[in-house]
Amino acid sequence: GFSYPDTDLDLDLLQSVTVQPPAPTISLLNSWLPPSPVMGIECLVLGAGQEIGKSCVVVTINGKRIMFDCGMHLGHSDDERYPDFSLIDGSLDCVVITHFHLDHIGALPYFTEVIGYNGPIYMTYPTKALAPLMLEDFLRISVGRGVEEKFTADDISACMKKVTPIDLKQNIQVGKDLQIRAYYAGHVLGAAMVYAKVGDASMVYTGDYNMTPDRHLGAAQIDPLELDLVITESTYATTVRDSKHASERKFLKAVHDCVVAGGKVLIPTFALGRAQELFILLEDYWERMNLKVPIYFSSGLTRQANIYYKTLMSWTNQKIKDTIALQNAFNFKHVVSFDRSQINAPGSCVLFASPGMLSGGLSLEVFKQWAPSKVNLVMLPG
Repeated sequence: GFSYPDTDLDLDLLQSVTVQPPAPTISLLNSWLPPSPVMGIECLVLGAGQEIGKSCVVVTINGKRIMFDCGMHLGHSDDERYPDFSLIDGSLDCVVITHFHLDHIGALPYFTEVIGYNGPIYMTYPTKALAPLMLEDFLRISVGRGVEEKFTADDISACMKKVTPIDLKQNIQVGKDLQIRAYYAGHVLGAAMVYAKVGDASMVYTGDYNMTPDRHLGAAQIDPLELDLVITESTYATTVRDSKHASERKFLKAVHDCVVAGGKVLIPTFALGRAQELFILLEDYWERMNLKVPIYFSSGLTRQANIYYKTLMSWTNQKIKDTIALQNAFNFKHVVSFDRSQINAPGSCVLFASPGMLSGGLSLEVFKQWAPSKVNLVMLPG
């Protein structure tokens, strides 16, 4: 999300923000005149403005209109879960999705199959491969909780058939004047930052990105660009965090201490992205420490995701790509599938269970079973 500074202005007026650089030959006063309704850049924030979740921003550049992301807010179960698409005045030239997390893509089937958008949709190849898994898993969990969603499994399938997959740095021409280009964002497999240009105006929408490489992804990379507007993720913009290595050491020590003491470790996590990073971390540690404690994952979704990760190695970091000839980093020796009958089995174990927010499903069920014991541990990786 991104936030506005403290202000006494009516925040409703800030839902549509127009940005236009001042002309060098006009006075500063004239640079504050209302922008042309056709030329310039206008930004309509439908989600992730002063909140985390439901990312959806509609930007008009010199008359061309792009929707960046189409997410849902998992903290709401009513109409607030979805962007208010009725605020869009006119048609869109295209929709671009930055990555497969639900807060960036969760409303897309509703937008295409219920609202009726039928124009171009762009996302990277990994995002197109993995997004249906996330959407279908979300729908399955919602049905299990008795929550009726605004789209169906058939809507997901129909929506994804309308998607055009793109490569990094591929120049995409949308109509006559609009150009878009995707750049590597890190964050999750297939995540992209998006450059858009119409005439002499250009911008970048970052989506979620990561400047620190992790166990399976590299840092975000983008060309030097002259831009009129940058819309950037800022959820952790003012947070000073421990280094990656320090966080990993704390995580491994806590898990090790628990299992050596005979406890069970529950790691609630989403089945895509962070799960694969932690699998690689624990797999390497288990091998070095010669640990025999089982590491389980709970979801068939994770099994499917691991297959995709094995086949999309070109989107991972350089270390994994360099070692692929010797060993696929996603061929796990110590990480195996979990069965519900093993919840109260004796002995130590580590269990990755979804959903990551303990809002239902197996992660909540296991939490209720294991929480009363002081020897057990719950790790929330975020």
